[in-house]
Amino acid sequence: MPVSRLPFSGRPTEPVTVPDVVRSFAADDAITPVWQNELGGLTFRLDDGRGGIRYIKWIAAGTPEIDLAAEAERLAWAQQWVRVPHIIEQGADTDGSWLVTTGVPGRSAVDPRWVADPKTAATAIGQGLRLLHDTLPVHRCPFDWSVQHRLDAARQRLHPGARLSDRLQPHRHPGGITDAETRIDQPPPIDRLVVCHGDACAPNTLLHDDGAFAAHVDLGALGVADRWADLAIAAWSTEWNYGPGYDTVVYEAYGIDPDPERIAYYRLLWDMT
Repeated sequence: MPVSRLPFSGRPTEPVTVPDVVRSFAADDAITPVWQNELGGLTFRLDDGRGGIRYIKWIAAGTPEIDLAAEAERLAWAQQWVRVPHIIEQGADTDGSWLVTTGVPGRSAVDPRWVADPKTAATAIGQGLRLLHDTLPVHRCPFDWSVQHRLDAARQRLHPGARLSDRLQPHRHPGGITDAETRIDQPPPIDRLVVCHGDACAPNTLLHDDGAFAAHVDLGALGVADRWADLAIAAWSTEWNYGPGYDTVVYEAYGIDPDPERIAYYRLLWDMT
């Protein structure tokens, strides 16, 4: 059964139903919903009151866009080189699937503390992304996030008669969307292959209280791709979370000049897939 899209991703603004499996894992821990994505996926913080923090992600069955088993594989691989949450358990039943991980030090770049200081947050996003790209070994990565891989997966999920361009919003692509189906099959040449985060939006970067980069979370799409597949979205997400003007901070902190052609292409790809 298709899952309805919600109009936002962010902290839940209304009460949410806590799945039975989350209550089971929590036992006596305090349960706090901390995130809800556009597909209805939920993330809960479990706090034992003694400094022990866990997080559990849950997604309803029948949501092919999110594969928590695949995320567990990627976390297990990436933790050999970079700071990411460690896996406690991953599983599934007829209602949905879940992933339980340890907490890692730091606050999300969209925590109110950092929304009030967006330049510091955008700097950490750029620096953290450069560290990830420079550290994870491309030649040892078993995961693919290439253009063709993403297009193939997205097209397999389409309903009969639907097109990838049906998801596009004209105001997000000033160059127009009428030829999007043609343009998306003509990617720019690869700049530099890296192991990409796969969802480098601002919420998935954590900062220490002094503003330094701390860690990455939500690596469910991690894989080898052109670094602009991450960069274009990381910078774009600062507009959604902080307002205009901080995309250049991300590029400066990463140590690269903006590439308009690649930025436009990978933002189009993001919205279409």
